[in-house]
Amino acid sequence: MRWLLLKDLQILRRSPLQLALLVIYPIVIALLVGFAMTRDSEQTKVALYNAMPASEPLGFGGEEVDGNEIRDQLCERVECLEADSTGQARNMVESGEATAAVILPEDTGDRIRSLASLNPDPPVIQIIVNGSDTVENQVTDDQIEAMLGEANLLLAKRLSEGAKEYLDLILQGGSFEFFGQEIEVLGLQKSEQILKKIEPKVPAGTDRQELERAIRFAGLATDNLDLAGPLLTAISEPIRADKVEVGDEAPSLDTFAIGVTVAFALMFMTVLLVAGSMALEREENAFTRLTAGLVSRLQILMAKVGLGTVVGFCISLILLVGLGLFVGIEWGRAPYWLLALVFGAAAFAAAGSALGAAAREIRAATLAAVMICLPVALLSLIPDDAVGPAIETAINLGSAIFPFRPTLDAITGGLEVSGSGIWLSLLHLTLLTGAYGALARLALRRF
Repeated sequence: MRWLLLKDLQILRRSPLQLALLVIYPIVIALLVGFAMTRDSEQTKVALYNAMPASEPLGFGGEEVDGNEIRDQLCERVECLEADSTGQARNMVESGEATAAVILPEDTGDRIRSLASLNPDPPVIQIIVNGSDTVENQVTDDQIEAMLGEANLLLAKRLSEGAKEYLDLILQGGSFEFFGQEIEVLGLQKSEQILKKIEPKVPAGTDRQELERAIRFAGLATDNLDLAGPLLTAISEPIRADKVEVGDEAPSLDTFAIGVTVAFALMFMTVLLVAGSMALEREENAFTRLTAGLVSRLQILMAKVGLGTVVGFCISLILLVGLGLFVGIEWGRAPYWLLALVFGAAAFAAAGSALGAAAREIRAATLAAVMICLPVALLSLIPDDAVGPAIETAINLGSAIFPFRPTLDAITGGLEVSGSGIWLSLLHLTLLTGAYGALARLALRRF
């Protein structure tokens, strides 16, 4: 079998243009796909559960904030789906019906009113997202940030108007209610008048009551001026978000782009090479001569799988190292992603051998490789919530029986420390290698 592998490598060495095309073409395609891994953010669906009482007023500082107005601001950039409870909103995210969920807690009204008090307690909106989709997570974060920006702008405007009323109160005087008690504020203007009135009389020790009123106002004015700090802080970001992720943990967007790039290159390189090499044996009548007594069909099959594994691993390793010059890669996890490359290359090589044995002609094998690999790989990248349940099931089935998705999962899991384990993906690739190898062995009976 070693001589069969050397024979195939000699054929590649005698065809440098073919080898260059086999290397450059998938790398160019993979780079284009990897750096284009973004998705339009239009029509994002968000489940919204409003636990605030419907009749609760949202007034502060003399200004009223309409609850429906806040909802409209939150839902201006996305399609909001009404939910009846937090559990239902969470289920809508887990099932893929909604990309994320926004929960308005019951105490949101009280916290909004507190923004204009001496002790502001900013409202916290709970955000639930599905953490298993990297690209969708990035889009969702951008959408939610925009939603909160719209709501914060609305509240900031109302808070600014409330702040102006407090400043007018300090300047002109008046009264306000604090914990059920009516408190009088003298005002800076009246204080100035009083102080001017008693100024010539103070040395004589008269008008002590007027002086005490002025002193009392000085204390109240100081307390009211303390509103400026927390009020301005509340204006900068009146609503905070508490994000909760459900589902499996997804890799970062950079890691996902690297994984897609390498997986695409490995797929095209290995499948095209092995499928064409297997079909070439029949077109040149080498298969009949070799199996006449020199080697068995199984040995030829193992040599082709070995060829694809070695070449595919080397090319994908070069690509991964090259990408590492531009983006961060956890080199300490090299044993894990090297295993992912080896198992992925073996699975793609087995798939290519089955395809070449079934096609039996180089042109047919090459065309079939492109027509099968590209659509199945792209379908594996479609988010679950972008299609209906029936189509989603079909896509998941196609992704499970083709090595691209498990190879991508193994590579991303190997690259990222916080990523999911790669062992289940490696087992998946091992089963696919055996299954495609068995199909190739059956196809060689009539080769």
